[in-house]
Amino acid sequence: MNNQSFGTGSPKSFHAYPRVDFDLESGNARKSFRKSKSTPLIDPIRKINSVVNRIHYVCKLHPVAVFLASLFVCLTMLVVLSVYETRFRMMGFRRNDDLSLSLGLYPLANLRNLVMVAGHSIYTSTTCGKVDSEDSWFLEPYQKNPGQAATFLAHIKEGVESAAKDKRSLLLFSGGETRKDAGPRSEAQSYWSVAESQGWFGRQDSVRSRALTEEHARDSFENLLFSVCRFRELTGTYPQNITVVSYDFKKERFAHLHRLAIGFPEGRFFYIGTPAAPGAQEAAEKGEAHVRAQFQEDPYGCLGSLHRKRLKRDPFHRLIPYPNGCPELKGLFSYCGPVPYPASLPWIE
Repeated sequence: MNNQSFGTGSPKSFHAYPRVDFDLESGNARKSFRKSKSTPLIDPIRKINSVVNRIHYVCKLHPVAVFLASLFVCLTMLVVLSVYETRFRMMGFRRNDDLSLSLGLYPLANLRNLVMVAGHSIYTSTTCGKVDSEDSWFLEPYQKNPGQAATFLAHIKEGVESAAKDKRSLLLFSGGETRKDAGPRSEAQSYWSVAESQGWFGRQDSVRSRALTEEHARDSFENLLFSVCRFRELTGTYPQNITVVSYDFKKERFAHLHRLAIGFPEGRFFYIGTPAAPGAQEAAEKGEAHVRAQFQEDPYGCLGSLHRKRLKRDPFHRLIPYPNGCPELKGLFSYCGPVPYPASLPWIE
């Protein structure tokens, strides 16, 4: 058989039918829609690979510059996240505070002034019949003086009478579980119980409902600071005026050193002092001079011997809840330095 060529050049195949699908029933040709062999994901993948390769090339070419740039970006992100986290938490506190105020959740929201009685001992008697007896109290060696128990009673009475004179004041007895051998009983609860046993010295109807405790303080500075925070927890605000009740020889420590440390205005700070036990005044003043010198060097009691004393006065490892109840004082609570806290405080106008 002879091969026939069609036209000049190389032989070509003859297509008798077009490249279409043919419907045998209708006799019509149908267009075929064939899928493209190219995958749509190939181009994006190639682009990603290209970018990765470029980054890898730059890292190999300039490793130090890439490291510094990455470090800068990470630090910037940490700072930004920290700022927003702090603002978010503060906004949350404020929302909770506003909600508490609107619902009337602060039990003593109508009170404006603070009367704080600093605790100095723990009542250990099983009865309240001998509150003025030294045997009813846990006493340190330096406290074992005749008439010492009467000084505690005088502080409690002064606090009650001071609160009775001011209907818008909150009376707080302050002092934690500071003595291991006295058991898990606080100074503050001891003073409140003694006041209760004495019928609030004739002021029960006007004072008892607004007399509470602050049961975590371990020294005089914490007596003041923690009581201010406790006031905030109970009233939703900070005190307009503060009155402290303690020994007269501690006036300089409270009214000057501690007041300056929390930045409270001098014109709104008052002090009521009572004498030491008979025959104990000289020794008390000598010991006070030593403690006052320590607070002059370490106003916040966060270093050295003052800090160790706090640890010793926490034998039951009580978790201190502050400043959860007074979020505006978070910086003050964490501050430790030889000079007064430099940031603004709620009571500074």
